[in-house]
Amino acid sequence: MDKKNAMRAGAVAAGTTLMMLLMSSPALALTRDDGDDPGPGLSVLETLGLYVALPIVLFAVIAGLVMVLDKSKKQA
Repeated sequence: MDKKNAMRAGAVAAGTTLMMLLMSSPALALTRDDGDDPGPGLSVLETLGLYVALPIVLFAVIAGLVMVLDKSKKQA
């Protein structure tokens, strides 16, 4: 792909993303529905642990298992 096509693809992707963000309606998170029963909120540490630390740990475990269990011959 030459530079002109790459620039065109990037511009189209950026334009599409911008239009989707501008045209989307806001979430109605403050409007309560019948039967809505939200649980207790998460603390900052719980949120960081759940959405930052846990994915990193899972990635490290999977990558470690792949490296340890790799049966291919090593190049010397």
